[in-house]
Amino acid sequence: MTHLSDDTFELFLSGMPKQDTINLRGVTFIDPYGMVGLLEAGRNLFLDGNRKTLLLPESEVVLKYLERMDFFKFAHSYFNLLPETLDISGKYLRSSFTDVLLEITPIEKSDDIHFIVGRVKKRAHKILEKHLHYDERAINGFIVALSEVCQNIIEHSGNTGFVGIQKYRFQNIKKNVVKIAVMDLGMGFKGSLSSKVLVKDDLEAIEKALLQGVSRHEDIGRGHGLAAVRRFVNEWNGKISIRSGTAKCSIIPGWAHGKEKEKHLVPFPGAQINIMLPDVFKNTEVQ
Repeated sequence: MTHLSDDTFELFLSGMPKQDTINLRGVTFIDPYGMVGLLEAGRNLFLDGNRKTLLLPESEVVLKYLERMDFFKFAHSYFNLLPETLDISGKYLRSSFTDVLLEITPIEKSDDIHFIVGRVKKRAHKILEKHLHYDERAINGFIVALSEVCQNIIEHSGNTGFVGIQKYRFQNIKKNVVKIAVMDLGMGFKGSLSSKVLVKDDLEAIEKALLQGVSRHEDIGRGHGLAAVRRFVNEWNGKISIRSGTAKCSIIPGWAHGKEKEKHLVPFPGAQINIMLPDVFKNTEVQ
């Protein structure tokens, strides 16, 4: 595998070796979803008493990016890393010209969300206004959507999670795209909703929460954040995918690809949310 991203996460999960080593030496690209997914996979194994060895990518560019995103701050807790000592330069580890909106950050309590929102706000105007051509209303909507998906972990998962955000240039559509990855190892959508409504499987649970705005909370204003996130993503022609248990449900705009509904995936606890928001500047669209 040369890419570890939202496109290859299922392949990664299905191919996780039964031996004690995960080989990433050939990886030449990794995005926030790949990083957060790797951490959560490692944490899940670690909680079961299985600490695997992670063979790190040979690519210095990838290693520098992992360092820039604070991946190693958490990876040491779940994996044995090889090589143990990184020999990389620090040319752009904390560059003022970074396209990173948010390094990988844990979500454990409500105070973490305030920290996350505060940090993103500091960078949002420079990145979202310059690269995605978002106006003030859109930027505020972005902040609200981010807060909602993070709050979903606190409200529903019964566990902790991670979030990471990065801007990329998608050459095939000639657009800048911001990727948001949020994951936890909690009870998942089926486990959360089953206390209120009857759901037959993971896919139905995701659909009820994302598409129908169903929540386990009776209180008005609580637990319906994903519906607001969906509206924001739709308004700005973005993509959102939610994976939970053995299923995945996605809302896919014309510029993106993927399947809207997937079942019988490799079982994985909690919820894995991927949001992609494109440049809204009309002149950059592919004709």
